[in-house]
Amino acid sequence: MANEVLKQAFYEMHSYTCIATRVNPNSIINWLFSKNVISSGDYCKLRKVPDSRDRCAELFSLLYRSSRPQTFIHLRLALLDEYPWIVDEIDKKLPSLASLLQQLHLCHFTDGKPLL
Repeated sequence: MANEVLKQAFYEMHSYTCIATRVNPNSIINWLFSKNVISSGDYCKLRKVPDSRDRCAELFSLLYRSSRPQTFIHLRLALLDEYPWIVDEIDKKLPSLASLLQQLHLCHFTDGKPLL
């Protein structure tokens, strides 16, 4: 459920604010690969895309087609360090998401506060 909600929020944000034009996808691709969200074949294919915007667009296309149950939860976590403003925008769209992710134990904690 949380993944589908995040998927929709990312879709809306990607469509309207063009994440692909404001994000360098390299570290996100590396993070998602390290968490087995994208396969080694997909990783190699993405790294061969020369333009950063095109690479980001390809990444999102791949993620939207993914059947993995926590794809967008992991994407959110991958964006947290470098692009907290994106996570903030997503979280504003989903006020009940914080409690849901806490229930699933899929958030990070710092000083006792969740860093969804």
